[in-house]
Amino acid sequence: MLLIGLDPGLRSTGWGVIEAQGNRLRHVANGAVTSDGSATLAERLLQIHTGVVAVLRAQKPDTAAVEETFVNRNPGSTLKLGQVRGVVLLAPAQAGLPVHEYSPNLIKKSVVGTGHADKDQIHAMVRRLLPGVGINGADAADALAVAICHAHHAASLSRWHAAPVLAGAKTGASA
Repeated sequence: MLLIGLDPGLRSTGWGVIEAQGNRLRHVANGAVTSDGSATLAERLLQIHTGVVAVLRAQKPDTAAVEETFVNRNPGSTLKLGQVRGVVLLAPAQAGLPVHEYSPNLIKKSVVGTGHADKDQIHAMVRRLLPGVGINGADAADALAVAICHAHHAASLSRWHAAPVLAGAKTGASA
């Protein structure tokens, strides 16, 4: 299964595509979609959306995962990031892909083992989990971490949904 991770940002939206087969992960591609800082907000959102759509068409993933917004100290920046997330969520949804969202802490915990890992720790683990990967910038590394997080959680959910239901477990009846 091909998974794309997306790390929304107004200046640069990172993307990373991996292939997941069971517990095996393989790097496919990564990069970033950028916007022109001198353009209006609407133009920049369009640039991000157009770029993400182009990546989706080129990479043809089966599913997408997007990092959730965290609230920072600057409410204006948080609102702009929320708008970027909107166009980033829209692109794979328009393509008919299932879209999953993960909090920054869950991504860090899934990739590094702790929810308070720093960027260097995350990037080091991405390199370890995807041997030989050439990472095209910090935003792309973060997007690969989102994809890795989704691969781990999608595999667990798949096994969970495939498990047989024990008699009486569904109704709460005792044996």
